This record gives sequence, structure tokens and C-alpha cells, in this order.
Amino acid sequence: MWVLKLTDKQLEVLKAVLRAEEHLGPALRGALEALDLARWDELPDAQLPWEEVTEAARRQGISEADVIWDRAGKQKRTAA
Repeated sequence: MWVLKLTDKQLEVLKAVLRAEEHLGPALRGALEALDLARWDELPDAQLPWEEVTEAARRQGISEADVIWDRAGKQKRTAA
């Protein structure tokens, strides 16, 4: 998976290029649909308790990334 930021103009051009293709297979149709739905600027920024993460990493002798990974695995999952 790739993550990138585009200006509004870049997004507009990319969608125009895809729409100009004579044959849009399933992958390109899916990409165009994803571009139509994607608006990352409307999502809130993630907030993490960095002080707690840093302290837990120091206490356990592991990296901050490991602490976040551990915490992510302990999230309660709801039935879909």
C-alpha cells in the first residue's frame, strides 16, 4: 500500500488521466474510486499519549514503536 499527499490540482489531474484511459480494468477502476473517496485532510490527526509511550518504552527497555504496536494489539474489537 502506498500513502501520498497530493494537492487538489494534482488529484484533479491524476483523476483526469485515469478517466482518459480507453480501458479501465478492475484495478484502475478501483484506484479511481479510491481517489474519488479519499479526502485525508478531513481526517483528524492521530493523538497519542507520547509521555506514557516514552515512559513505557524506557521502563521496558524497548522502542516507542514496540510500545505502540503492543497497545494497538490490545484494542477491543467490536463485531462487524
